[in-house]
Amino acid sequence: MKRHNWLKKHTLGLAAALLMTAGMSQIALAGDSVYVNTSSLRYRTSAQIKDNNIAGNLSYGQKLERVGTSGQWTMILLNGKKYYVSSAYVTSKKPASAGAVQTTSQTAAGAQTSGGTAIALSSNYKYANYSKINSGTATLYRSTASNKKNKVVCVNAGHGTNGGGSVKTQCHPDGSAKVTGGTTGAGATSAVAVSSGMTFADGTAESKVTLAMAKVLKTKLLNAGYDVLMIRESDDVQLDNIARTVIANNNADCHIALHWDSTSSNKGAFFMSVPSNATYRAMEPVASHWKQHNQLGESLISGLKSAGVKIYSKGSMEMDLTQTSYSTIPSVDIELGDKASDHSGATLETLANGLLAGVNIFFGQ
Repeated sequence: MKRHNWLKKHTLGLAAALLMTAGMSQIALAGDSVYVNTSSLRYRTSAQIKDNNIAGNLSYGQKLERVGTSGQWTMILLNGKKYYVSSAYVTSKKPASAGAVQTTSQTAAGAQTSGGTAIALSSNYKYANYSKINSGTATLYRSTASNKKNKVVCVNAGHGTNGGGSVKTQCHPDGSAKVTGGTTGAGATSAVAVSSGMTFADGTAESKVTLAMAKVLKTKLLNAGYDVLMIRESDDVQLDNIARTVIANNNADCHIALHWDSTSSNKGAFFMSVPSNATYRAMEPVASHWKQHNQLGESLISGLKSAGVKIYSKGSMEMDLTQTSYSTIPSVDIELGDKASDHSGATLETLANGLLAGVNIFFGQ
């Protein structure tokens, strides 16, 4: 018993020193257990939200050894090493059924739902303060397939935010101007928060088709063993492009935004690649991630090509987008055709097969 008390005291003393080193000055030492109270919780090597300190993900209901807290952060010991998790997503009360999604619990991220976990934009997320429309939530689904991939794919059905066209957000985190044209012209420092999208030749709104596409892709990804973060599952979600991106940054391993182009030539699929502009590629977070963005786009195009989908030109077009300007995970806007393209159920199935093949290529599956 004396040895146990000495060891516990020594561990807590070490924890206090580590917490002070990490900048967590208001320390409440602990030596108890807590449980993960959200579908997926990232644990970090330091008590900061940074691009390069994510060590891994913890599952809902997982028991953790807590050794200290300091408001926003909780320090845990995992496999003998110290890590930090957000205090908002742990609880001292053991969940009713660990490993399953509860239907009634409430966390800072949002309410658990029967079909998945609602994820809201946290003010603690890096770049969250640049968002103007963020009262909505995304939904995180866990695959029940036997061949779990342990990867979360964010599926972002483009457009679909009522009122998004009347609000503007900053194009780049550093306030610099856009380097290419697009929905917003080159030289602008602010852009429409979420555009309404185009209308297909048959009168169907692009937002309707991107949503249908997202739902088909979600099913295929889940069946293949991927977890899926769905940004939108209805005609309207109050999340602007920055909010969507930042939620994806903190809850997914890659981010795929689904769109169709506004041209009328049935041009085929392509992705928006990161502009070969030295200044833009030197800007963070683009500088640290642009190669991953392009690699994801190239993988998706390869997958679509393998499914027999028509590809436009070489499969890419350079574009300075709000999405990639704020992305800290592999992220791409994929254009699956244009307003003259077929968007029947059969075509969406083919496209989804190609996108799944591209995701497999990207993650080496």
